[in-house]
Amino acid sequence: MPVHDALDSLQERLTDHTAGLRFEALPSEVVHAAKVRVIDTLAALAGGYDGEPCGIARRLAARMPDADGATITGTSMKTTLDMAAFVNATTARYVELNDVYHRPGSGGGHPSDVVMPILGVAEHARVHGREFIAAVVLAYEVYLRLSDAVGKSPFDCANYACLAVALASARLLGLSRAQIADAASMAVVPNNVLRQVRTGRLSMWKAVTAGHAGKAGVFAALLAREGMNAPRLPFEGGSGWCDHVAGKRISPAAVGGALAPFRILDTLIKPRSSCATTIASILAAEKVAPALKGRIAEVRGVTVEVYESAKAGMATGEHHWNPDCRETADHSIPYVVAAALMDGTVTPRQFDEEHLRSPALRELLAKVEVVTNDEFTAAYGRVPVEHRARVRVVTRGGDELIGEAGGDQGDLSQPKSDAQIAEKFLGMTEEFIGPRRARAALERLFRLEHLDDVARIPGDFARK
Repeated sequence: MPVHDALDSLQERLTDHTAGLRFEALPSEVVHAAKVRVIDTLAALAGGYDGEPCGIARRLAARMPDADGATITGTSMKTTLDMAAFVNATTARYVELNDVYHRPGSGGGHPSDVVMPILGVAEHARVHGREFIAAVVLAYEVYLRLSDAVGKSPFDCANYACLAVALASARLLGLSRAQIADAASMAVVPNNVLRQVRTGRLSMWKAVTAGHAGKAGVFAALLAREGMNAPRLPFEGGSGWCDHVAGKRISPAAVGGALAPFRILDTLIKPRSSCATTIASILAAEKVAPALKGRIAEVRGVTVEVYESAKAGMATGEHHWNPDCRETADHSIPYVVAAALMDGTVTPRQFDEEHLRSPALRELLAKVEVVTNDEFTAAYGRVPVEHRARVRVVTRGGDELIGEAGGDQGDLSQPKSDAQIAEKFLGMTEEFIGPRRARAALERLFRLEHLDDVARIPGDFARK
């Protein structure tokens, strides 16, 4: 019996797309976009390496050595492929520096959650850089097309990463069509993360969710490689993913195939280490900060104008004015605006214990009010999307200082040049591995399509 006779239509389309995508068919701008996302994700990993959940993950993985597995990036240790995915995806996600996706009506998400798990499988399989790039593009396409098709959901976007990683891993491992289909089923049937991981006071699992999704996706592909068969009709069966997780039936045409432009071109590179919904507020506050240098004590009040969903998600709860951990602070507009006004910018350092417990920062934070601006809400709901914010500071002496961001004032949506990508990468990695090695790694990654063995990449990031 042909394999497609046993598949539901969505599973068959995903299997066809996984088996059929070719590097040679990718437009040059898509290849470049994939390289940039790999570079950006490795920069984020360097920035997050010392985070507490990342250390916990490394300690656990160190108990599971596997010389034939994949490298725990930042070390010379190897662990199993699924544990490497867990550690490396968690670490790349931790400091909120990796790319983000927003399109009106979409579920959004962080598609770069797929990069580190795929890199581990590519290292294990010792594939050419071109094949790694094709796998990254495939995973982005699956993730983003599903995010568009499903829209807002009580389930977390990391579930798209799980399926995308499973399919990309199956491709890199050279699995048959039947095995690819089984990997897809074993990704979506048992792995459905609730959005509770990003609700209210946040925990380490905000970042760990990316690792969990990557681990589950890789594990599904490994099970398929070993011959494990999977539940039939995982998407469209009576108890399948479409009806009970997506909440709707999804057209096979929505999730892959000869679709252009590729969605990877629409993901946004972050300029600051914080939730994307807070970044416009940070950029606006940075424009005011120079005039407040040495005068923070004179601030009487701060008003932040944002689009509606930014206020709803990042400035409604008591925890947004009283964050007790990094995970909550980088999802708090009041906190990041106060930190930017005090320090001039927001980097991973603005979320350390010294800042979180700073009496001066807490005092300023209490003076921040966040309100909705209808014009900004409208700009956020159309294409091209504008992420707009305005910060208004009033001093005790009556001075009024205003900073704006978004649209023609500088927007998160604006494409980043290679020079900006390089600056961000080197800013995160020079301290991590040293300036000379960081520049050599960057040069290699910008020429990724010419690299004969992707297994060379993890060694570039091993700390001495």
